[in-house]
Amino acid sequence: MYFLGGLIVFVTIYIAIDALGMMVEYKSINMSVWLAYYGYSIPDIVYRMVPVASVLGVVFTLTALGKANELVAMYSIGMSLVRICVPMLVLVCLLCGFELLIGDRVSPNFAKQKNFVFYHEIKKNPSLYSMVNNERIWYRSHDTIFNIKTLNEKAKKAQGLTLYYFNENWDLIQMITAKEVDLLGSNWLLHEGSVTLFTEDSSFPLTSQFKQKTVVMGEDSKDIGASANTSEMLSLDELSHFIKKNKEAGLDTVRYEVDYQSKYSYSLAALVMALLGIPFSVGRARSGGAMMSLGLCLALIFSFWIFYTSSITLGNYGHLPPFIAAWAPIVVMSALAYLFIRRVRL
Repeated sequence: MYFLGGLIVFVTIYIAIDALGMMVEYKSINMSVWLAYYGYSIPDIVYRMVPVASVLGVVFTLTALGKANELVAMYSIGMSLVRICVPMLVLVCLLCGFELLIGDRVSPNFAKQKNFVFYHEIKKNPSLYSMVNNERIWYRSHDTIFNIKTLNEKAKKAQGLTLYYFNENWDLIQMITAKEVDLLGSNWLLHEGSVTLFTEDSSFPLTSQFKQKTVVMGEDSKDIGASANTSEMLSLDELSHFIKKNKEAGLDTVRYEVDYQSKYSYSLAALVMALLGIPFSVGRARSGGAMMSLGLCLALIFSFWIFYTSSITLGNYGHLPPFIAAWAPIVVMSALAYLFIRRVRL
């Protein structure tokens, strides 16, 4: 009951805060559009909030048992703290499997629909809606279609760019390729590529090579990066295939590898959070009420989240290997939970 209640509360708070900001930024949007947008967002929000609700459920359950002296009764008949917590931990393990299922099978499909609603109905800029097809990210900008193999939003760089230019009759008139691109606002600096011209006067296209070339684009790199979060729209198998193809092409896949590993590691976050909550809730079972338990939950959530997001960020920037970046917080916090549980005096 504590878990379900906490999950509903935190999901509602998350949606309310996000909706307030969105509605201020994007005015005059029909309510049905917002309902569709947040309806498609629910699986991802639930995925993020399950660990939060898990620690709340464990802490409040053990605190309630302690205040009713039921923990003392169970200790008196020889039950250990671990034995008392086993049923809760089994349920949390099932929740971890549920989380992995949501992140792998449910969230990607809903993320595609959410992005479609956002760029078509809210932002009203369909050209920024990205779809992954044949291991590429595709965009359309007026009379230009272009695709990118990998996009590093933070570094403002892209790799594997192909630009297709069309005339008013949608006949292909020019194609530009580049191995690497610096996204300098609306000016893109292309490195090591080629320009191919298609003319009616010639049966064969004319191709020339270049070391560097600047092209002017209609979108700036920030909006394109925001629309190109490929990982959230791919299942684990699809993301693994995406990484493999890009590695074979010699492209940077660090960020995608971090995302791949984090899909697995985050599914265990609920169990880690629950383990962290056990020693603190038992040790303070007799001191303080619901507000102290809630404060404890928030402190544990904040500590874990800071550690986890910091590690993922270091991984995205290449300062930590992807596997270490995704799994170090889980391993370290689990070890801390084990030490704290061992130190609990019954």
